[in-house]
Amino acid sequence: MTQQVPSTEPELAGVRNFRDVGGLPTVDGRRVRHGVLYRSGHLAHATAEDAVFLSSLGLHTIFDFRNAADQKLEGPDVELPGVRNVNLPLSDPADGAEFWKMVRDGDLDQLRELLADGKAAGRMIASYRMIIKQRTAEHSRVLHALAEDSVPALMHCAAGKDRAGLSIAVTLLALGVEREAIIADYLESNAKHRRYKVHRSSSSAAAYSPEVMELLSPLFDARAEYLSAAFDTIEETWGGVDPYLEQGLKVTPAVRERLRERLLD
Repeated sequence: MTQQVPSTEPELAGVRNFRDVGGLPTVDGRRVRHGVLYRSGHLAHATAEDAVFLSSLGLHTIFDFRNAADQKLEGPDVELPGVRNVNLPLSDPADGAEFWKMVRDGDLDQLRELLADGKAAGRMIASYRMIIKQRTAEHSRVLHALAEDSVPALMHCAAGKDRAGLSIAVTLLALGVEREAIIADYLESNAKHRRYKVHRSSSSAAAYSPEVMELLSPLFDARAEYLSAAFDTIEETWGGVDPYLEQGLKVTPAVRERLRERLLD
């Protein structure tokens, strides 16, 4: 039985789902170095104390995968002195704006029509597959940046679960991290203190009824089937991780080796 290591994660007041990806094992017996790769939800609501902590990490680059609709809803990230901010939307500029408005404002009948009977999970799986197939240029840019100079790095989207989760997973695949460890790290976003806070416009009790929350839960869950769909898409489209990295992301063996030098112990 694996010994449980006490958490040394900070309790950030305005940033959800923050964690260091360090310690994850590779298939050849190495581990991701601590203090070089972090993930989180958005930084728009970071407090002054949060900003002091984030500044203490010595970050080189923050990768923000939110789109224009996300940034309009949540606001821009806090500015951290000396840190480069790179915005690489992994979804179209207005993608999700109307959908998330419906989630916040919609009545039960609307929510049932769009999300019931497995439709919500299906929507998530389709999104993961799309990002893997269509956002190769963005993932290529991230991996090349990490190999060149962008470490330590923090990757985030809105909740730090889906777009950041996929980008972290792609990075870990390039490093040769064990598949089970990638999935386990992804699933940590389900911890109660990490989860994105669901905001509903209505103040009525019905807005947060058990049925409403059950309909919405697939959107806010990290589910192994979502990440598995991304991995399946890599296999189906490119025939495996190596050709995906080389053909899809233009990441050569030399670039992968530089990544491993920078990010692994």
